[in-house]
Amino acid sequence: MSFQYPVMLVIAVVVGGALVLAYRALQGQRAKALAVAGLVAAPSPGAPSPAAPGRRSRNLRRHIPPLLFLAALFILLLAAGRPQATVPVPKASGTVILAFDISNSMSSKDITPSRLAVAQAAAVEFVEAQPDTVDFGVVAFGTGALITQQPTDDRAATIGAIKRLAVAGGTSLGQAILVSMTAITGKSVTLPDPSAAAPPDLGYWRSATIVILSDGVEDADAGRYVDPVAAAELAGAAGVHIQTVGVGTVEGSVIEVDGYQLATTLDEAMLKQVAEATNGSYHRAEDAQSLGAIYRGLDLRITLQDKLVELTGAAVVIALLLLTAGGLLMINWFGRIL
Repeated sequence: MSFQYPVMLVIAVVVGGALVLAYRALQGQRAKALAVAGLVAAPSPGAPSPAAPGRRSRNLRRHIPPLLFLAALFILLLAAGRPQATVPVPKASGTVILAFDISNSMSSKDITPSRLAVAQAAAVEFVEAQPDTVDFGVVAFGTGALITQQPTDDRAATIGAIKRLAVAGGTSLGQAILVSMTAITGKSVTLPDPSAAAPPDLGYWRSATIVILSDGVEDADAGRYVDPVAAAELAGAAGVHIQTVGVGTVEGSVIEVDGYQLATTLDEAMLKQVAEATNGSYHRAEDAQSLGAIYRGLDLRITLQDKLVELTGAAVVIALLLLTAGGLLMINWFGRIL
């Protein structure tokens, strides 16, 4: 515990001690005055008190209310020093990276108005519903991947980045994971060299989650192809969980790209493999309502964070309770306040 004004601690001790000594002196004078008046017998030195048990009990009770008043005053003086304490408080996990598949297949209208539009709408709803202790980043991935918004607690910036997404190119889930890890760790992340003795030390990021929104159709011919499962295993070793959301229907649909008609389906097997590599989970979303429900059910882990909490209010409440108790006891036992 610390005090914003430490001098009040010294004042509280000095004033409290002085009042206790003054009270004892006052009680000594009172006892002498009663003995002089002949209202009580002055005991001989070393002799036991002749007071009856009932009187001894009454004498003991007489000290309780004043002591409660003194304790309340002492606590109020401490409260004036603005006491503070560092306590662990629960905090929603720190970072969520929303990785959006913006490949051409996400323009499919097997869910309306399109796969990407549905994912964007649900993501905005999800971001707005989370506490401001969660930082959101946005990654867009097609043939490659790009951080379009670094992790931030600025909800307007995050939502703006989500709404600006547009479809283009192929799909590289592996690149999406590596770039998402780059956003989380703050340093460039690549798959380790197979000949390396140990994987790179990325730190441990238990409070980070990557949410991949994709139809899972991997473009293995992409120029910068990265094995998605290997990338997911790298993330899992760093404590990051990956949740995958399959956007679309299993039946799929046909889209037109550059004058060609392409059949698009939902590759659930790949999305499940990626999620399971980090002990995450796969979800299927076939419409906006179900996707929103999936977002609300994501496992945003709770961590403990030390926070400096001011105890002035609690101290004042305790002092008021002591004052109230002392006053009630005075009234109940002696029919007066002072």
